[in-house]
Amino acid sequence: MRASRMLSILTTLQAKGQVTAPELAQACEVSVRTIYRDIDALAASGVPVYADRGAEGGYRLLDGYRVRLNGLSQSEAEALFLGGLPGPAAAFGLDAAMIAAQNKLMAALPANLREDAGRMQERFHLDAPGWFGEAEEPKHLRTIAAATLRGTLIKIRYQSWRAEKQRRVAPLGLVLKGGSWYLAGLVDGSVRTYRVARVLDCTALDDRCERPAGFDLAGYWRDATLRLEAEMHPNVAIVRLSPFGVKLLDALSQPYVRARTQLEETADADGWRIARVPTGKTSWHAAAELLRLGPEAEVLEPADLREKMAELTEAMAVRYRAARKTGRRRDAPRPTKHS
Repeated sequence: MRASRMLSILTTLQAKGQVTAPELAQACEVSVRTIYRDIDALAASGVPVYADRGAEGGYRLLDGYRVRLNGLSQSEAEALFLGGLPGPAAAFGLDAAMIAAQNKLMAALPANLREDAGRMQERFHLDAPGWFGEAEEPKHLRTIAAATLRGTLIKIRYQSWRAEKQRRVAPLGLVLKGGSWYLAGLVDGSVRTYRVARVLDCTALDDRCERPAGFDLAGYWRDATLRLEAEMHPNVAIVRLSPFGVKLLDALSQPYVRARTQLEETADADGWRIARVPTGKTSWHAAAELLRLGPEAEVLEPADLREKMAELTEAMAVRYRAARKTGRRRDAPRPTKHS
């Protein structure tokens, strides 16, 4: 355990340059006193580690010193190769660099770990888009990614749902979600989300941008996603479901809806159960979601949604009955007469 911790200290110092004892203690989940003993042990074994004193101080390695990657465990080596999946790297134009880096890493691994690490590349593949969807290839993704890494502003022309807009954005991070790339950017003091495929033009500027202290991309994305899903499903419908309808609702609902649906345990004489289901902003959106359940669901409340369901199903019935009487679709071309 101590050998693994000391290797972790070495690799952290190599990666970050200078790290304080409390930071190392938190990363290794030990006390600061334990870190002091480990640093002393490293120095005694010949590792060129030294301390910079003062408020801005910390531990550092002698310039040019590098740790050999021969202390990786099997799971650590596998995790490194699993993290190097090709899709996102190719989107940034880094696929060739990723392959070269993996080859170097493979060469640095002990022989007993190379085979297991190689299996990760052969047997795991990332397919980001959802079913029946395609991955977007935004024209300006690489420009935005480069500015994000440099910490410089970009000027974009963006097509939102309502109108075309121009913005000066401080790019804070990129997220790949369901095959689509999203930019978290700071505009006028607030962080906003932009779908990269809707960026019509992008100009990289030389102006540096200040990253908000404590900004966490993963945390921001989690909160923004939950907020969006809540905004898209502000209402609740009382729905009566057949046994098959219960299964359909579970299979077809979005994760947010599925997690917040309240299904009564008891069933009526016909085996149907009552559920409280989050729905869209308008009766039209709610009806469109619930119509997927077909005759296996009956909306009980609210009254306007029940009326909208009746209106839409009646219109559909009229159309299909008319088509059945004529024997063809309403818009189907008439048969051509031949002489």
